[in-house]
Parts: sequence; C-alpha cells; structure tokens
Amino acid sequence: MRRSLWIFLLLALFCAPRALAQSAQTTVLMPGVTFTKRVQFTPDGPVVLNVVTAPKPGGLYSLSPVLSNETIVGREKLTDMEKRLGTAETAVGVNADLFDVSDGHPSGVLIRGGVLEHRPEPDRTSIGIGADGTIHTDRVTMLGFWRATGQRLRVGLNDPPGENGYALFTRAYGAVTPASDNASEVVFQQFPTTAPNKDLTGVVTSIVTTSTGKTPIPAQGAVLQATGANAFGLPADAPVGAAVTVRFTLNPAWDGIVSAVGGGPLIVSGGRAVFRADEAFTSAQLSPHGPRTAIGQRADGKILLVTVDGGQPGYSVGMTNLQLALALQQLGAVTASALDSGASTAMAFNGQLLNRPSTGRELAISDALVVGYTGVYVPPPAEPVISPNGDGVSEVETLSYRLVRQATVQASLTGPDGTVIPIDSGPRAPGTYRFTWSGATPTLTPATEGLWHFAVTATDDLSQVSQADRAFNLDDTLGGLAVRPAGLMLTKKRTRLVASFTLVHPAQVTATVETARGVVVRVLARTSFSSGRRSVTWNGYTAAGTLAYGGSYRLHVSAVNDLGRVDLSAPFRAHR
Repeated sequence: MRRSLWIFLLLALFCAPRALAQSAQTTVLMPGVTFTKRVQFTPDGPVVLNVVTAPKPGGLYSLSPVLSNETIVGREKLTDMEKRLGTAETAVGVNADLFDVSDGHPSGVLIRGGVLEHRPEPDRTSIGIGADGTIHTDRVTMLGFWRATGQRLRVGLNDPPGENGYALFTRAYGAVTPASDNASEVVFQQFPTTAPNKDLTGVVTSIVTTSTGKTPIPAQGAVLQATGANAFGLPADAPVGAAVTVRFTLNPAWDGIVSAVGGGPLIVSGGRAVFRADEAFTSAQLSPHGPRTAIGQRADGKILLVTVDGGQPGYSVGMTNLQLALALQQLGAVTASALDSGASTAMAFNGQLLNRPSTGRELAISDALVVGYTGVYVPPPAEPVISPNGDGVSEVETLSYRLVRQATVQASLTGPDGTVIPIDSGPRAPGTYRFTWSGATPTLTPATEGLWHFAVTATDDLSQVSQADRAFNLDDTLGGLAVRPAGLMLTKKRTRLVASFTLVHPAQVTATVETARGVVVRVLARTSFSSGRRSVTWNGYTAAGTLAYGGSYRLHVSAVNDLGRVDLSAPFRAHR
C-alpha cells in the first residue's frame, strides 16, 4: 500500500509541476503586482495557469473579501465587483467561497473589517487575513447565543433559522429578513457591529408577531427572528425596551483577524503540498481535471492568487486538486488553500477578465478575494511604440495616471539620454488625468529615439508615497507602409501585390501576409535592409504552394534594431 502511494505521488509530481514553466508571459498590472500566464504540457493535455503575485498586505496594499451586491444573498460578477471598487482602489481578484446557487449565500465564514457577517463551515478550511498581512488557514467553529429576560439560547447569524430556531439578521444579509411560514421577530433600530468573541447588546424597539418574514432590517440595527415553537415565546422573552445580549464565539478565537472567507481544502501547509486534507468535499469536487482557484502566501509574505483554466480541450484541460497543491508548492507557497472551482473560477483586473472561464462566459458569484492598491496607478501607454515621422501612424503617445485619494503629484518623461520633460505637478483630486506627447522636447526639437519612461510619484493625504512607471519606445525606423492594389485579384498567373515602406535606420525586417486575425499565410521577407525606401511583393500563393482564398488580409512589416521593434500593418482584400 505504501509503495503504491509513493508511485502515485511521483506520477503526480511528474504530471503537474515538472513542466510548469515551459511557457510563461509576465506583465505588470500595477506597482508591485504582476500577472503571469503559464502554459504547461501534460499527458492529459495543455494546462493554463493564471498567477497574480502581490506584496504582503499592508500600507498601500490590502487583501480582503468583496461581497456581491454588498449583501449575503444574491450574486454578482467579479468584474462588476471590481468596477464598483474603482473609485476606492485599483483591484485584482479571484472568486472566493463556494455558495448556494439558489440564493447566492456563501457556504463559509465572512469577516470584513473585523465584522463577522457569516458563520464558518467547521469541516472546511477558513481563510483569515491578519492585521499584519499574514494568511491563516484554520478549521473554525462558531457558537452563537442570545439572552434577554430568560435563559441563554442558541442563535445563528445571517442564515435562515431551522425549525424552532433563532437567527440574528444584520444589514449585511440584505434589506429584509428571509421569508418564513411561521415566525416572530424583534427589531433593534441600533445594534453593535457583530464583532466575534464580544458581548453585543441592543434594545428591542418593536416586535412583529405572526410574521412571514421580509421585515425591513434597520441600516444601523438588526432583527432577531424565531421560528416554529420558539416564535410564540420570543415576544415574552424579549419585550419592547428589553436589553438583548448576543455573542458569537469563534474557536480558535482568531484574535487579530480582520478579514476572512470560506474556502478549502487546505492544499499547502508548512511549504509542503497536502495530499489529503480530509475536509467536507466530495471526490467529484477534488479529483477530476477542471478549473481551479487558490490563494497562497510565500515565505516573504507575498500573496499568490491562482486560477487554472479547464474544461477546454486543446487550450486547457485543468487540474485535479492534488495537482493544484503541487503547483502552489512549486510557486513558493508556504500556506495555500483552494477556493471555489469549476465554472465559477474567475480572475480579473480592473473589471477585465484575465482568465478564460470554462463555460465561455463569466458567472455571477457570492464573494471574491481582492488585492487592492490605493497608490497612483499608471496604465500601459496607448502606443508601445510611437513613430512621429509624418506617416500618420502612431504619431502621438497618450499617457495617463489615476488617483483614488487626494495627492500631490510629480509626473515626467525621461529619455534614453537622460532628458527629463515635466508633464504634471501639484495637488490633485481623485480622478484620472490624461496627457499627449508628440515626441518633441519643450523647445520643439525632435526627442532622442529609444526607450522612454513615464514616471509618476504621488504623496497622498495620509502621507503615503507611491510611484508608478511605464515604458514605451520612440522609434522612427519604420514608416510610410503602402500596399498596392488594395483589392487584389487572385489568379494562377499575373497576381502581384507590392508593399513599400521607408526605413530611416537599417533594420532586420520581417514581412508577412496574414489573415485578418493574424494567422500567417506567407512570409515574404526575413532579412536585413539598409535605410531607404524598400518593397516586397506577393504572388498570391500560400506557404504551402496553393493559391490563397479570397477574403480580408493584412500586410505586416516588423523592423528590429538597437532602438527596439516597430510594427506596421496595412489591410487589403483578395478576390478569386
């Protein structure tokens, strides 16, 4: 038996992390936060992992849950959640807890800003974020009790009570209490926020007897609902004017935990992949290859948000939960937990999806885990390369930065020769600020060609300093691309397309005929050219030696030299 287990683990190691870094593309999302799309090839097929690496929470960075529509019930897309957050922070996140598809309420714990808003699932891992930015993965239980004039009684939190039960509903649940066939309710116009492990006392302001639920929940208060046989005794036990004390006790106490979501199973502990966590999940949830989501933390405190695309043969088949554990271990996680997976798996930045959902569309979810950044954000320049050479293509660069807090700003361009061009400075209100640059110095002379940096430093109203930097190239090497004729008749003889272009500097040039979607039909040139007016021709045949089909095409020219790379494309149509 032990030998079989070792063979299984060795096979899993071979199939999961061995090829993890076969292909990877990394981009900077915002200062200190990167996104990497990794492609690994396994015996089961290709697997695509989407990995966000972010600083340890603290200062300008946070890691916290976001609740759909700001209520326990209901669902919302991750991209829409991030758009709601847009005025307060720049955000990247993933789907979080499993949820009830009928009403959207999460299956596990929810703590936001130190306020307990939903109970933990005791047989699954709960993910807590400490005030010091450390992630805690524990199995947590909750006991709730209330008492007024009588004995102490059990009570739930923001979950419909069972038969003959009690539940306290805060505004986090929604606007009204859940419907009930036979209930009574006491209303508190004012009630303390539901911090765990503390006595919470409110005064009853009204009573609703023979209630069917759907009682409005006061914005700063709460409603205690009793069902079944308990509904008859509640008005007497908690009359108007009575002080009611409620306490929700967590075990472990989780002192210092400011945020939490439900998740599981635990997949990395002490830097080692967890083979079997023995949590309340079915084998169908853990074993098949499919989409996956996980949260992890490295030894240096950095956060890992990971999604695995799945259910898409030829693109990404997904992973088993064990393979996910091995992947997080290889990424350096010392602690990690899985989150809700399957069709709900999603990763987004600033309201735009970064992964490819298995159903082909993003699903609405219950809650999310989001890395938020409150410093200055500079998006990538509109043009990766500008060529102010008069041909009307990429003549001007568009730059911008965004603030979510009042700040004093310094923004400038720095060239490859050390030239500094001021762009903006002074106190600025929250908002987005846009600028254009034509590639000239303040004296209107042409700027030096090469790599330029747009850098912004902001000191906000909390004296927090942030910096953001984006690079782009100024390169006049390639310009004046023209294709004749614009409408090409494809015949076995006499077909001739001429593409001409100007090189200001010598360069290695690649010229290709491509479909409108960028599929290469024929390579026309891959050679070095000296400066001057140059041209290439196409006879209408593909690389396979067959006459091309009619349709929309583009002529793509790429020029590479010490200044960088410049690409130009010109569309044309072909007819047969």
